[in-house]
Amino acid sequence: MRNSGKFEKALRFFSVLATLAAALVAASFSAEVHAADSIKGRQLYNANCAICHGPSGRSAMPGAPNFDRGEGMLKPDLILLSAIRTGRNAMPAYQGILTDRDIMDVIAFVRTLH
Repeated sequence: MRNSGKFEKALRFFSVLATLAAALVAASFSAEVHAADSIKGRQLYNANCAICHGPSGRSAMPGAPNFDRGEGMLKPDLILLSAIRTGRNAMPAYQGILTDRDIMDVIAFVRTLH
């Protein structure tokens, strides 16, 4: 029975910890929750991304993912958001250029390409 009590306390602790982590992630976005806008995402994509990733998602630059084949799109939105914020290889960081909401709109649009 003693181990059972310790297990239950640990389970409650990790449950509270997971809830706090989810709240922190949610707080990192605006106070309001909005669905991503793929129409606005298309406009932002064409202005910022199409030069390398191509207007239809087919890579125009060697090494850039082909979004029309779904390359790189199996990752969760928050992982993609982080990658776009910070940049990678030849891709510049978009933190300070696009808001998180703008980036989520772009992700929503890119998910429509394949």
